[in-house]
Amino acid sequence: MADLVKRCVDAGLKMTGQRRVILKVLGQSEDHPSVEDVYERARVLDESISIATVYRTLGLLDELNLVIRHEFQEGYARYEVNLDHHHHLVDLETGKVIEFQNEELEELKEKIARDLGYELIDHRLELYGKKLEER
Repeated sequence: MADLVKRCVDAGLKMTGQRRVILKVLGQSEDHPSVEDVYERARVLDESISIATVYRTLGLLDELNLVIRHEFQEGYARYEVNLDHHHHLVDLETGKVIEFQNEELEELKEKIARDLGYELIDHRLELYGKKLEER
């Protein structure tokens, strides 16, 4: 949490009490919460927080690249703190989002970009699937 607040201050974002609460909610989230999820969790900590404040704050954090906004083909955005590089597998039946890292995949992406004459600067990878039935 302290690191996230420092990153916000370093980016020039004024740290109000309500923004600190929203950052706390994001920092403690083990899922990828929607705006409504963040709002509901923040209201438990501070009843004065409005949904508009949550929208504005998440928008600012996204612009500053401090959070990552995901769509996951659900019709609404989900957010996560931008801490490390990873990918997502979304279970289409439950909506569960599984984070993963894979060194072979990282090497393959770099190779593809190089083979096409590019330096890979950024990318996103989202996989969508259904759990295999156990035999």
